[in-house]
Amino acid sequence: MSSQVTSQTTITPHNQQPLVTRHYPSESELDAIIAKVADAQKAWAKVPLDERIKIGYKFIDEFAADSAEIPLETTMQMGRPVTQIKGEINGFLDRAKYMLSIAKSSLADIPLTDTDKPGFRRFIRRTPHGVVLVIAPWNYPYLVSINSVLPALIAGNAVLLKPSPQTPLTAERFASALVRAGVPEDIIKVLHLSPELTKHGVENKNIAFVSFTGSVIGGKKVEEAAVGAAGFKGVALELGGKDPAYVRADADLDYTVAELVDGAMFNSGQSCCAVERIYVHDSIYEPFVDKYVNLVKNYKLGDPTLPSTNLGPVVSLASAERIRKQVADAVSAGAKSLIPEELFPEAKSGTTYVAPQVLVDVDHSMDVMMEETFGPVVGIQKVSSDEEAVKLMNDSPYGLTASIWTPESSQNAFLEIVDQLETGTVFLNRCDYLDPALAWTGVKDSGRGISLSRYGYDQLTRAKSVHMKIKIA
Repeated sequence: MSSQVTSQTTITPHNQQPLVTRHYPSESELDAIIAKVADAQKAWAKVPLDERIKIGYKFIDEFAADSAEIPLETTMQMGRPVTQIKGEINGFLDRAKYMLSIAKSSLADIPLTDTDKPGFRRFIRRTPHGVVLVIAPWNYPYLVSINSVLPALIAGNAVLLKPSPQTPLTAERFASALVRAGVPEDIIKVLHLSPELTKHGVENKNIAFVSFTGSVIGGKKVEEAAVGAAGFKGVALELGGKDPAYVRADADLDYTVAELVDGAMFNSGQSCCAVERIYVHDSIYEPFVDKYVNLVKNYKLGDPTLPSTNLGPVVSLASAERIRKQVADAVSAGAKSLIPEELFPEAKSGTTYVAPQVLVDVDHSMDVMMEETFGPVVGIQKVSSDEEAVKLMNDSPYGLTASIWTPESSQNAFLEIVDQLETGTVFLNRCDYLDPALAWTGVKDSGRGISLSRYGYDQLTRAKSVHMKIKIA
């Protein structure tokens, strides 16, 4: 009798009850699905770009029509407070609108008329890869998947969307709205897959490009599968972060504290670009920490389906225990925790409720300042200069985002720091935010590749050079 896993069941984080079960295809069934999608893509690529864009705008209307049902459904899958899901929906729609608005210019032929000689015509055309496999995460299932799925379709690719087992309904709802808008059913397919089946899919010869968002370990497995496959295929990896903030001596304390508390605690810190470590100039260190702790103490941890809750559970029991261990290890190594446990009685061992925590007396010998926490925990460390702050910010295996907090009058100092930081995005006086007009990218273990902006379309297409000799002597 085979012991192979044939299905997945989503467990609701806050009550640990089963929510939905989805069955896996066999390897042969998966291969057949991919082959059918690859055949269908050839016709989809011939649909005029204007028509594909029109379908994209219709999709926005179809998805918006479902928006009332999405918050509670999403909360039950991944645990974020129901009152905070609307922000993800709005961000999803904003990114969709922006990527549609730049599609025509981003995918247009690039002429070389300025250097053409008489009798010749040359241009560069963006052409679709073919079939794109998008492996999406659970923490922002709509907000992250829109970055690749919609641009890939508009560019003429077919998309296989593999959601996290934690959030299967989000992908199904996404795909349903696309089909209702006019995307053929064989051009957008949702696949529920085990890790073994995911590897098999990545290796399939008909998959031309893989877009993965998730852990560093998961990204390495995808990369290995893609490299081991027959032929060569593109891979984009959006991985983890240990994102730093630097509060300079002249920062507006009240504004900065409020922003950095939200940047660390929103979604229970379960964001690749959440603020996980803060470096504060020693001249304002004590008042900063006092204000920060007082604000964190006001959070309401509890049932995410209740409107009064603004801090929900983390995604799983395993995640909760890992976060608690990281905090305990830091304290054992000399760190000091500033949030009394009795303020959050719901946060008991054996539950997914993790109390928010602020740690001081931390250093880079501790995992809490070096390894991704993915929980409502932040370490705050004192620095004496910009140079020391930059050194510590760069002392990380990750490089996704970083933020600097200083007045507008100090923009020159900010820009000097920008050029020294090893990171994909640098913010001034904001954090934990994606602007769809800017390239979303990382360095080091935060991955490689680009989504959003016009460069997101470059990633989801390949360049084809056309060189024409018009007049033959």
